[in-house]
Amino acid sequence: MQPRVDDEQVARARWRLLQMHVESGVGHIGGNLSCLEALLVVFHEFLQSDDRFILSKGHSAGALYITLWSLGRIRDEDLRTFHKDATLLPGHPPCSGMADIPFATGSLGHGLSLAAGTALGERMQGRQTQVVCLTSDGEWQEGSTWEALIFACHQRLDNLTVLVDHNGLQGFGSTDEVASMSPLWEKLQGFALDLAVIDGHDLAALRSALAAPRVGRPRLVVMKTIKGHGVPFMENRMEWHYLPLSADQLQTLRDAGSPP
Repeated sequence: MQPRVDDEQVARARWRLLQMHVESGVGHIGGNLSCLEALLVVFHEFLQSDDRFILSKGHSAGALYITLWSLGRIRDEDLRTFHKDATLLPGHPPCSGMADIPFATGSLGHGLSLAAGTALGERMQGRQTQVVCLTSDGEWQEGSTWEALIFACHQRLDNLTVLVDHNGLQGFGSTDEVASMSPLWEKLQGFALDLAVIDGHDLAALRSALAAPRVGRPRLVVMKTIKGHGVPFMENRMEWHYLPLSADQLQTLRDAGSPP
């Protein structure tokens, strides 16, 4: 187990994420920044060697790659190939080539099904494997996500932890405007879940939610987050679901001393 994640480590990871996106010239930065703290805590403090992580919100692959980089599992030279031809690090998690990524995930709404099936399979084989799945809040507009939740609760998969990156924005506007499920945690209260609602940028709250004792049913953590968190001109701006970051904008951040 790695040392506890701290604010300095988060800032360093955020900076490297932005640099990677400038080098690649691609967007999807806002949703990466909203889940970065969660990924760092999950990988540095929670997952054991045999545990599994499934990134259902596949367009945040950059945050996953940066987290693996922070653990020394991905090299700087690999990050510089992000989203480019013949890369090991495509814009969505790849289907092969990386031991830390068990499934390719791109089209939203399928990751929780994969995670629930993995959790059941591990239990049936008598293993103590924990499975963590990170979803977006927009995915909860997908029927397949709810079907997977019904399955996980029915099977009482207490080796499954579901994280929801609840930043309130998706590709065409706010989740309220597109297909409101707000507040999502109220819709989830009727399920046989161990449910928690936390500040998804609070490191202490994240580690407490992940470390909570198992109670014979799945654990679901709604993380209230900010799209573009840590970069003032990106925060809560839907366009940063898509826009790339320019070298000039990165230099402006550097000159301002933020981030880090």
